[in-house]
Amino acid sequence: MKDAGVGYGVIVYVLRSHRDGGLYIGLTTNIRRRLEEHNRGYQRSTKSRRPFDVMLTEEFASLQEAREREKQHKTGAGREALRRLLRAREEPSADSPA
Repeated sequence: MKDAGVGYGVIVYVLRSHRDGGLYIGLTTNIRRRLEEHNRGYQRSTKSRRPFDVMLTEEFASLQEAREREKQHKTGAGREALRRLLRAREEPSADSPA
């Protein structure tokens, strides 16, 4: 896995809906274009839940690796781990000033 936005890999992304707070997990090679497609309503499955923010991106060298990671995120245990990760990122750390 590489940092998203570097090179020409396949990106697994997680979006959060402003409308219902729910997550959407997908993959793309161009995250800016894909987010715009979701937010403009071009994706039928997310049209009623827009707008979205990107919460997480992970870049992979191959489509196979990306699909495996996307599938993992979509399992019950994977979705729960993803929610914990996102919650931890959103909570202020004890080291940060109040």
